[in-house]
Amino acid sequence: MLYRFLGKEGSVLSSSIAVFGAESLSTGLINQYRGVSGTRNRTSTAGEVRVRFAPSPTGFLHLGGLRTALYNFLFAKQHGGTFILRLEDTDRSRIVPGAAQDIQHTLEWAGIPPDESASRGGPYGPYVQSERLRLYSSAVQSLLESGHAYHCFCTNQRLELLKREALRKGQTPRYDNRCRHLHANQVQEKLGRGEPYTVRFRLHQGAEPFEDLVFGWTGHAVGEVEGDPVILKNDGFPTYHLANVVDDAHMRVSHVLRGAEWLTSTGKHLQLYRALRLTPPTFAHLPLLLNPDGTKLSKRQGDVYISHYRQQGVLPEALLDLITHCGSGFNSNRMGRKQDELIGEFNVSKIVTHSAVLALNKLPEFNRIHLQQRIEDESQCRLLVEELKNLITQTLGDQIEDQEVLQRDYIQRVLHMRKGHITSVKDLLSPAYSYLWLRPTVSRQQLEETSSESHDIITLVMQCIRGCGGKFSTEFLTSELKLVVKQLKKTKYSSVMKLLRLVLTGHQQGPAVGEIMVTLGEDEVCLRLQKLLNSEL
Repeated sequence: MLYRFLGKEGSVLSSSIAVFGAESLSTGLINQYRGVSGTRNRTSTAGEVRVRFAPSPTGFLHLGGLRTALYNFLFAKQHGGTFILRLEDTDRSRIVPGAAQDIQHTLEWAGIPPDESASRGGPYGPYVQSERLRLYSSAVQSLLESGHAYHCFCTNQRLELLKREALRKGQTPRYDNRCRHLHANQVQEKLGRGEPYTVRFRLHQGAEPFEDLVFGWTGHAVGEVEGDPVILKNDGFPTYHLANVVDDAHMRVSHVLRGAEWLTSTGKHLQLYRALRLTPPTFAHLPLLLNPDGTKLSKRQGDVYISHYRQQGVLPEALLDLITHCGSGFNSNRMGRKQDELIGEFNVSKIVTHSAVLALNKLPEFNRIHLQQRIEDESQCRLLVEELKNLITQTLGDQIEDQEVLQRDYIQRVLHMRKGHITSVKDLLSPAYSYLWLRPTVSRQQLEETSSESHDIITLVMQCIRGCGGKFSTEFLTSELKLVVKQLKKTKYSSVMKLLRLVLTGHQQGPAVGEIMVTLGEDEVCLRLQKLLNSEL
């Protein structure tokens, strides 16, 4: 049952929920925190913003996760706060090898690195949940002693029967809270026999109202529609519900920005905060990202993983720009925003509750814009030159006749001449741009089919280039080529351009001839033209 209250209002940095007051951690838990983290557990400075991105390494980072990480990063940087990466690896059966490393490396690649993490360290580590079991064990013991939790001895077979029976009746499956009613002596007897057990949290009736920064005042009466949730599994690992509450409190997280799929679970978490005498953070639940057909982004779709886009040559800033452009949460909405602009314009109060449609078909355009920005930035362009040089070497290898094409100045000139036209540096390795790195082979028949005056055209163009006196620019060449055409008897300007493009590139379509010449350089253009003159045209 979901309750909505007064609506969205109040400051982003306001306190979470007045009803909980400002209770501190219990003495017992504080001692356990000190024992696990190895550091003195201090209280955060009043107003200090600390947010976390807490993915599960059950898969590689995808677009939805990247959006959540980005919004947390922007919120932290906007308020001079701390961005934490915590890996929630308590679901041991679903862990994907290499996923944890992928998540950390991808955040670095995207330019949104955490301030605290397993690799960077920090005062509230460890930052991997499987290394914090003593912390959860202490919390569970506290809940058992206070009567907020109990041992459950129900077998998987019984739970499966409950589920099947509920589905047969058209009901939502839920635990019937059977073990909640066991007497203390019954529990001790079962524990004495070594019966396997889980620990469940005792939900109470009624809604737990809280003010969400996106959805406004909300409450979910979890105890009326759900059975008591497991907080400690029989393998000794906590479930998400307990672990995220304990960790957020221990790490002094002030704001939790997470996906809207967790909105209805917040009621359980607030009850856990109350039972553990912890102050909850402020919540902001982010609307889902959807495909254009309205379906939810799924990890089962290979093209939602960030690794897919990295392999395609997509720039991280283009991905970040796309996922913020399609949604809400910013004072303006335009393409081509850089990170400092995203930080400056981010506004939690602008996030709307409806889902955002991710227009992946626009990604090439976003990448084109950001690639142009990189090319125009001197330091970024140097990195692109090295990247493109490596791609050329790997792709073409010993096919390259002229090693000059691997020189920094030449590659940089290529990038500047083609900026605004390419969506990725990989485009420059396509067949359409092979002439940039390999000298084309053009047959005599191809030339004659293009123009019967091919020999005269090439001769006149050679004379034009040799007499240019260093004025080798697109504007100058375009003007001079028009004068060349006036000296011809039969061939029109368009046919001359077609012929020259064929000679220089091996293609009949492509960039303007003047641009091709400037890109290749005066010496290379003369070499390619002379090669044809020497072949007895």
